[in-house]
Amino acid sequence: MDIAFCCLGTTIKQAGSQDAFKAVDLDMVTAFASRARELGARHLLVISAVGADPQSSTFYNRVKGEMEQALRAQGWPQLTIARPSLLVGSRPETRWVEQLAAPIAKLIPGKYGAIEACHLARALWRLALEEQNGERIVESDELRKLGK
Repeated sequence: MDIAFCCLGTTIKQAGSQDAFKAVDLDMVTAFASRARELGARHLLVISAVGADPQSSTFYNRVKGEMEQALRAQGWPQLTIARPSLLVGSRPETRWVEQLAAPIAKLIPGKYGAIEACHLARALWRLALEEQNGERIVESDELRKLGK
């Protein structure tokens, strides 16, 4: 195995608590990455979030930043961190706030603009095929361009 994709993630509402959210978005992601590395993967592509920062005062962004930090510590030869903004597309559950925000978020330029989930998937695939060394952070605006 050369390439590993990690698209694990939840919401605090779905998880039921901040601790349960952290168990998925930090612990499970880093455990998956560690196992993929053990199995010989050399390139990890992971979905994080716009604003990820281990020093953030916002819990969600802080956990995403801690996850990125933990993955860096694993010493990946190639690490691609995708930082999408609002992900839009069909979901099994209704997210009213996202449904209301999506039409407006699609009009926002730059890294804070929404991205279709299918465009994110296509962008990750294209990024997996690119040769790179070290770490690459790809913000939502670049992900949208790559995913069209």
